[in-house]
Amino acid sequence: MSDKPSPKGLTRRQLLARATAAGASFVVGAGFLAAPNGAWAMETAALKPETMATLIQMARDIYPHDQVGDEYYAIAVKGYDIAEAADGIEAGVAKLNAAAQAAGHDSYLAAGWERDRVDILRGMEDDPFFQQIRGGLVTGLYNQKAVWPIFGYEGESFSEGGYIDRGFNDINWL
Repeated sequence: MSDKPSPKGLTRRQLLARATAAGASFVVGAGFLAAPNGAWAMETAALKPETMATLIQMARDIYPHDQVGDEYYAIAVKGYDIAEAADGIEAGVAKLNAAAQAAGHDSYLAAGWERDRVDILRGMEDDPFFQQIRGGLVTGLYNQKAVWPIFGYEGESFSEGGYIDRGFNDINWL
């Protein structure tokens, strides 16, 4: 395969090289969000992809778990991607971005350091938008059965006979 430019513009190899060099999780098209490592992607229905990316980062900053992948945070906030909630979420993210701009950043996502983003969130703790997202994440993130093994949770025990025979004596740190 040659690297000569085609009459139409870029070769496939050049396109892939430039797309890979772009890095980071950015919008690939209208209503589409892709992970930087290519492991997952999602389409948005009612929210802008930039808004969804901001929500995912916000979720990671509110409940940070290094061992939990972004795809689980994306699933946790996907419920806000409905027409009924879109206006409120878009307004909340605009307010979050305005707070980030007041702190000297281009946007919430552009604040590169976690510490800076957490400071921005702390300034919005009493805001109804922040409380809505934080409250929804408790169940949206931690009720995903796929994340339970990451935290060492084996799930409910009633159907297995209770914890007496399953997990009661698993303590290895005593």
